[in-house]
Amino acid sequence: MSADCVIGVDLGGTKVLAGVLDEEMNVHNRVYRPVHGLPQGELIDTIVGAVEEVREAAGREISAAGFGIPCLIDQRTGVAKMAVNLPIRDMPFRDVMAERLGLPVHVDNDANMAALAEFRAGAAQGVTDAVVLTIGTGIGGGLILGGQLYRGSIGAGAELGHMVIDRDGPRCQGNCPNHGCLEVLASGTALAREGARIAAERPGSLLGRALADGRTVNGALVTELAHDGDQAAIDTLALIGRNLGVGIANYLNIFNPDVVVIGGGVIAAGELLMGPARDEATSRALPTMAEHARIVTASFGPEAGMVGAGALALDELRKVG
Repeated sequence: MSADCVIGVDLGGTKVLAGVLDEEMNVHNRVYRPVHGLPQGELIDTIVGAVEEVREAAGREISAAGFGIPCLIDQRTGVAKMAVNLPIRDMPFRDVMAERLGLPVHVDNDANMAALAEFRAGAAQGVTDAVVLTIGTGIGGGLILGGQLYRGSIGAGAELGHMVIDRDGPRCQGNCPNHGCLEVLASGTALAREGARIAAERPGSLLGRALADGRTVNGALVTELAHDGDQAAIDTLALIGRNLGVGIANYLNIFNPDVVVIGGGVIAAGELLMGPARDEATSRALPTMAEHARIVTASFGPEAGMVGAGALALDELRKVG
């Protein structure tokens, strides 16, 4: 490893992933822990435990830690204002972590960190304008505009998953007060919900038989059965993909990006999801916008947030170095 090593931490709605990164953004150690359903105190303890475990495994000095968390972040204060899918509200997250870990800590939105990773060394490398979506429990968004990470006036911008695509759609999940957001219609949570509905409607399908056998219908099962050729599962992914494509069309029209990068757990579905998403987006976007932009999967996959958080910590070290 090179001289400066940092820890990058990606916190999601169901897991925390921590890793040690060197100056070239290579990951040397990883720790994964589930966090779904934990109250705030246990959640913080679990995050600290994961960081300490990976820090010990590194076997050398760690200079700083970067966190990507699924929250609205006030960059002026390091306060996590609100999370949709986690019990975090008005928490001085940066200061709490710095005190618990005894390290310089830097914090940003998890999807911003995924965007930073893809821009530096992934699917958005070499472009000036990119939209990055991270699709898991919810949908996070990150923007690279004019070659810079866009954060908004206080640092809480680019909540792209909470753009409404159906005014009369279902109530959004978690702490979001809205209806018909892209998140509630195209996230991993939406994939599980629609998979269960379609399974019940088609009891003779593999998906329907899995439901009857008591298996949990989640995104991983739908994806598995779709790859096995089950039409009900394929149709479920296509539905979610088309919903996603509606959102992408809007981003193409608004931001005129060079590339739209799709990351997170749902990309395991591959073209069964991405194909319908591209078709829907290109049919709805203004032709010039659709012709210019590529719609691709993320290079870093589910590790993008962790890598980007490490990159943030390295950037801050260089500023003071």
